[in-house]
Amino acid sequence: MYLRCLQLLQELNIRTVSSYELGQKLDMNPAQIRKDLAYFGEFGRKGIGYEVDYLVEKIKQILKLDRHVNVALVGAGHLGIALSNYNRYTKEKLSIVSIFDADPEKIGTEVGSLTIQHIDELERAVQEHDIRIGIITVPAPYAQGVADRLVQAGVKGILNFAPVSLLVPPDVHLRSADVTTELHALAYYIQE
Repeated sequence: MYLRCLQLLQELNIRTVSSYELGQKLDMNPAQIRKDLAYFGEFGRKGIGYEVDYLVEKIKQILKLDRHVNVALVGAGHLGIALSNYNRYTKEKLSIVSIFDADPEKIGTEVGSLTIQHIDELERAVQEHDIRIGIITVPAPYAQGVADRLVQAGVKGILNFAPVSLLVPPDVHLRSADVTTELHALAYYIQE
């Protein structure tokens, strides 16, 4: 969350930021921010704050986000197409390099500079393009099978948008984003 906040400050051409200002934006205690950042080194100057550009680069190095990562997207429905068209990934050195689907009518369709491939091409493409992350946007009944294929092909990170819990080996990192569950939580919290 620090990185995302700092990147927004970069977009606003803000050069320096104090721990107090970061605390306001992140709804956090400034002392906790200073403690968190100090864990990795000396980044700020008392009375001046943090140089935004420098801190962004250092956080990227710490999180190993300064390296390029190829991504495969499986599921060329509305959500999959929207995610593949989202250009923020390229700024983050993440590139969706392949899109897959099982629907014969979608195979061969172009999405930006990519062509939707049949799911049977997944394993070959993962090896050929050194794909490290897979995004799953298929219907729930197919998600586990897709996850299994991604794992078998050698993918080490999966972002799952299907509304189902997936099982993956311990050496594969899994994140799930269930939009409906998040909307339900918000609906609960806004009740008066």
